[in-house]
Amino acid sequence: MDILITLPLLTMLVVLPIIGGLITLLLPARLTTLIARVVGVLGLLISFSVLAVFDPGLGSFQLIDEALWMPGIQIYFRLGVDGISVLFLPATQILFCAVYFLEREDKPDAPLRSALLMLFHAATLGIFCALDGVLFFMFWELALLPTYFLVSRWGLGALRREAATQYILTMLLAGIPIMAAFLLLASQMPGGSSFDLRDWLAHPLSRPQQTVVFLLMLLGFGFKIPLFPLHNWLPVMANEGTAGVLAIVAGLKIGVFALLRLAIPLAPQAALDLHWLLAGLGTAGLLFGAAAALAQTNLRSMLAYSSLSHVSMVVLGIASFNLAGIQGSVFQLLNFSLISGGLFLMIGALHRRTGTNEVGQLGGAAKRMPWMASFVLLFGLAGMGIPGTSGFPAELTIFLAVFTKHAGAALAVLVGAAVAAAAFLSLYRQAFFGPAIAPAMNDVLDLDRPERSVALVFGVIIVFFGLFPQIIMDAINASTHLWVARLR
Repeated sequence: MDILITLPLLTMLVVLPIIGGLITLLLPARLTTLIARVVGVLGLLISFSVLAVFDPGLGSFQLIDEALWMPGIQIYFRLGVDGISVLFLPATQILFCAVYFLEREDKPDAPLRSALLMLFHAATLGIFCALDGVLFFMFWELALLPTYFLVSRWGLGALRREAATQYILTMLLAGIPIMAAFLLLASQMPGGSSFDLRDWLAHPLSRPQQTVVFLLMLLGFGFKIPLFPLHNWLPVMANEGTAGVLAIVAGLKIGVFALLRLAIPLAPQAALDLHWLLAGLGTAGLLFGAAAALAQTNLRSMLAYSSLSHVSMVVLGIASFNLAGIQGSVFQLLNFSLISGGLFLMIGALHRRTGTNEVGQLGGAAKRMPWMASFVLLFGLAGMGIPGTSGFPAELTIFLAVFTKHAGAALAVLVGAAVAAAAFLSLYRQAFFGPAIAPAMNDVLDLDRPERSVALVFGVIIVFFGLFPQIIMDAINASTHLWVARLR
């Protein structure tokens, strides 16, 4: 244990995929899958090591790796985690590891594809660990580059290049208000310009300045969350992107994490003053996403709009600004990595076999693919918050928190959850138990061993934390208490 404490675990975690990507580019394509899997497993072991030395009783940042990066302007390579962020490391590792195990192509361009995926991996981990504003922004923007190429070159639809261009241009524009907020924060530090997140938290801005910072960050992060009506890129991406990219984008809600990590703690008074705005956006997105999901005939489109509804519920939970709301929201964000990520991976496997996600062409899928039908149902029920799955304690906690703050919004949560559930069950019934119309459905194969293994791991974790949710709550308790205390 002492040896682990002395190691720069967070730096190792972030750098490992970059090294793996470089090695992949230098070796033959036939070794690509092996290298990716080794990187995934090693990263998973390092993330468990982080959990082993992390003290959940402390609310402050721990395991800090720090080195001067740009001496002239005092910018540091500074990483650290607290109870809010630490569980996102194994969640990220599990999801990327699943993608690596399901990416089994050894074509000539496989090394480039794998290297881009590993760069995406490193940037995502960096977002969860960065304690310097410039470093956070670098990782935030760095995640866009591999996403663009992965979708534009290896996407599934005819409009994949347009979808990738829309996504990257939207996110680049969204980065402008984020950087503006960071520059304002840095310039107002009493000891001179500082991008240290801990300095920003220790020296709150005046209320007018907080209002500016909060609105800038809400706009910038709102596109990534996505908040309604800033969600237009999501359904397009869902239909054009690869299953792996969609699982990561939908499963790891880094926009909501940024709202929790930066926007609200750095502008607490402004967040309280504008709680109506956050709650209103959450309510609107929840209801719109659920209604739009109900109108879809394509499984990917349905999952995209359901994702909008579910993430809006989390935003609504955050807008309650009480302990239950924050804990339920963090719990649900962790759930997304398995539930949303698992659903997109399964639907991607279905598309590879049938060439479509239109329910009208998928009737009778359960007869030929019972394993797939079972896991899609399990993940869907978890997304609906059925007891016995990890979605239940998270959604129940959010609902109770919202009810104490906004009774009307709590009613919207119930309505939205019911409509989203109806959307999933309706399309699931048609796709897996409807009449088999397409002749191709008679020859499709069920999940293979790697796919079953990934789905089984996801399913076991979902059920385990559905039965023992207190493990998650204990890990995040101290940091969420400190988070709520900053709002007082």
